[in-house]
Amino acid sequence: MSMPVGIVGFGARASLSEELQAMPDVDVRAICDPSDAGQRRARAQFPDALVTGDLEEFLAAGLAAVFVLSPDDTHAQITKACLEAGIAVFCEKPIAITIEDADEMLEVARRTGSRLYLGHNLRHMPVFTTMRDVIRAGRIGAVKSIWVRHFVGNGGDWYFKDWHAERSRVTSLLLQKGAHDIDVIHWLAGGYTRRVSAMGDLTVYGELGERGTPEGELMPEWLDEQNWPPRTVTGINPNVDVEDLSLVTMQLDNGVLASYQQCHYTPDSARNYTVIGTEGRIENISDADGESIHVWTSRRSDPRPDEVIPVPAADGTHGGADPRLLAEFIRFVADGGITATSPIAARQAVAAGVLATESMRTDQGARTVPALPADLIEYYDLGQPGSRPVVAQTAVPIA
Repeated sequence: MSMPVGIVGFGARASLSEELQAMPDVDVRAICDPSDAGQRRARAQFPDALVTGDLEEFLAAGLAAVFVLSPDDTHAQITKACLEAGIAVFCEKPIAITIEDADEMLEVARRTGSRLYLGHNLRHMPVFTTMRDVIRAGRIGAVKSIWVRHFVGNGGDWYFKDWHAERSRVTSLLLQKGAHDIDVIHWLAGGYTRRVSAMGDLTVYGELGERGTPEGELMPEWLDEQNWPPRTVTGINPNVDVEDLSLVTMQLDNGVLASYQQCHYTPDSARNYTVIGTEGRIENISDADGESIHVWTSRRSDPRPDEVIPVPAADGTHGGADPRLLAEFIRFVADGGITATSPIAARQAVAAGVLATESMRTDQGARTVPALPADLIEYYDLGQPGSRPVVAQTAVPIA
């Protein structure tokens, strides 16, 4: 029997729906999107599903699980409504755009017993799972520092033409994009950020003259790789108040020191991670398909690595991460248990991103991440014990 699921938000991240369609044990029964364009896309792809702009009607469709793929500033309200309705939730990252909302979502999921899962798909990308395997095998000794450079070459097209460019919708791109990388830094280092500071600015995309957000289109549809140099980009959101360049330093609770740097106007697009341990270091050249991880474990003047580890190939979007992410969520809805992604880790990534943004926009001083209650951490670390397995709810007939 297929699991009946719903999708809230049929925008760019609804590309996950194509992976869902390929899963024989999943039935996309309902889709909720307030926009006419989103509803048209949903009806074209899922002609037999309920398509509505009304969340209450959507929640009455007899769903076992919901995918919250709407804009970041709506995650908290929609997720809490689904959890209160007793429905398991897959919430796209970031979990929220404030620490307060993230904390409340964790509390609501525990109180209701509804299962909460976060869409941090980088934890399933072969490049990062391979790096973690090398670290856990002790190849480079104890991790002491992680340096991440994030080159967002398509940033002008993808993040400055719509709601991503507005603080009220994302807090910052440092949070919106960095939530992925801060989470992976925590995952590879085995600790969470305790102190964080940052600096950054709107250095390019605040100066462009021709503006006007594309109507009814999605990120991939307005991407133009001929936009070069960056100042030639057109169609910029009339309201741009997020930074396009940021630099963050973090001290983790286990003593690891980390840095994260993000630029939205580089000619290339890549994530480059360097992990330094007491007995060596590793570095991925890029997170693209077909890349490799370099390993240095001996002292040498020759810059070539001691070993080059090919990143395993995987089918599916985001380097094969999305099918693994979805499969884990569907298993979690049915069976519960510990997952590779973590609501606690998602909150900690948001907390670091929010406080880094505060530092960046004020005195660039260090901020301390507020602690979570120990019993709440234990609940999620144990895989949400006692949460309800959900097969399906009673559906309200679709007219």
